[in-house]
Order: sequence, then structure tokens, then C-alpha cells
Amino acid sequence: MERRKIDVAVVSDLHLGTYGCRAKELVNYFKSISPQILILNGDIIDVWQFRKKYFPLEHIQVIKEIMSLAAKGTRVIYITGNHDEALRRYTDIDFGNFQLADKLVMEINGKMCWFFHGDVFDSTTKGFAKMLSKLGSRGYDLLIRFNRSVNWLLQLLGREKMSLSKMVMEKVNKAASVNKFEQTAAEIAIEKKYDYVICGHIHEPQMRCVITNKGNVTYLNSGDWVEHLTALEFYNDDWHMYEYEAEKYTATVVKMDRQMPKLDVITDRVAFFINSLHPMRESLDESEVGFETLLKFPFVV
Repeated sequence: MERRKIDVAVVSDLHLGTYGCRAKELVNYFKSISPQILILNGDIIDVWQFRKKYFPLEHIQVIKEIMSLAAKGTRVIYITGNHDEALRRYTDIDFGNFQLADKLVMEINGKMCWFFHGDVFDSTTKGFAKMLSKLGSRGYDLLIRFNRSVNWLLQLLGREKMSLSKMVMEKVNKAASVNKFEQTAAEIAIEKKYDYVICGHIHEPQMRCVITNKGNVTYLNSGDWVEHLTALEFYNDDWHMYEYEAEKYTATVVKMDRQMPKLDVITDRVAFFINSLHPMRESLDESEVGFETLLKFPFVV
């Protein structure tokens, strides 16, 4: 598939490291575009739910594709969110084509665009409510796993799939006054004289104009790659909402069943030194193992 050339691509809420992440679709999407700038607008790696035992190959491939875009000249800007807030201590790291930031203001074709994840306006990410949010996040991930089992059964019965997790998220957003969050972000953007305010966080793709008595601003939300599989793209002098369509990728679906190659870079002589080191220390006091002794167990090939 020939890559689409676009000026800017914005994705958010990938939640790598969780069962809900649609990594296979993400790999396909990144392989299909060639943006000048790629903005990762928060919750990319889900540190809240990170487990050593669950970070499959397809999730690693997502990171690989992002790095590949950077190597080919794409400017990658990673904006931190609440699920990857641990990275905020490293804000302003800038090397090569990669930059880490908490927020970003960019002028695109004479229009001022304000990018940030959006959690700063969400009261559920602070104090005691934050702990409840973390518990809720784990419950949401379990619900997604259960939902997949339900959909597998529905397919066997010849019925349409349903998204319990999406229904729950919509109700949570409604209870959490998402409209108030969007309005607050828009009002501040108007005060700052920005033309666009671009967020993630609430997993709800949006493109709408917000008007107040002080002016107007276009509010954009890139959605997520758990339920909606959406991204924002800027090309032909305008913003567009991209929605992933699986049928477009039927011929180029990336195979995810490959096994990682076995690590085998230790020669016999190095292995002999490593295996011999422990019994050697049992027979010699640590102070007796000097440079001359180590020469008897060469490890440089």
C-alpha cells in the first residue's frame, strides 16, 4: 500500500500495554501514512496498567512503526497524558526527530493550534478520585476482555457484535460532565486567542465550533484506539477526522503470530567465563580474585 502524504497526524489514547489496545490496526495505520509531523497526544503507553507479563509483539511493533516514521524524517511529538504521567518528569526532552512535552502550541497555515491531552481539566484525575479512576481503568480493561468473549459467542450465533465497554464509557463521560470539560478547554483557548484546541483523554472523537461572547474556537478531539479507532489529520489546508476501516487493509494486514528470535549472542568462551565465575568465587576470597586470575578465564573473542 502506498503511504498517504499528510502534513500532521494526531493520535491519542492508544493504551499500549492493555488488552483494549487495537495494536494490529495501529500498525496498519502507521504503515499507511507519511506525515511531516506526528503528534502522540497522551495515554500512549498505559503506565497505570503496565504489566511485565503483558506487552505482546504487536504492541512493540506499534513503537517500532513510530520510530520508523521518525527515522524517515517525521517529527514525532509525544504529549504526556494521565495514564503516562510518569513521563512528565522528563518533559522537554528533545533529540533527533523526537520531542517529549506536556503541551504544544503550533502555528499551522497562520492558525494557532493548542495541543494537550486534556486531563488537567478533569477532576477525576486528582486526589482521591484519581485512585478511583485507576480502579475504574482496570475494570474497563477487564470489561473489554469480557466483551470480546461475548462478541465471539454472538458471531457463532450469527448476530451482530456489541460493545459493552463503549456503552459504559459513554455513560461515564456523561456522568463526568464531558461537555463541561470541552467547554472549559474551549473558553481558555478563546481567551488565549487560539484558533484550534486539540485534545484526547475522553475517548470521544469530536470536531465542532464553540462560540462564546468572547469569540470562537474549533474544538477537536482525536478519539482513541480502543473503541473508535480514529485520528485527526491535517492536509489540503484543513483538519479531517480519520476513521479506521478494516476492509481497506485486508490485503496488508500485518502478521502478529511471529515468535521473537531466540537471543544467542554468547560464544562458548564467554559462556565458560560466566558459568565458571560462581564456583571460582566459592574457592577464592573476593580479595584474591585479581586481574591475573581473570586472565585465566578470557572472555574477549
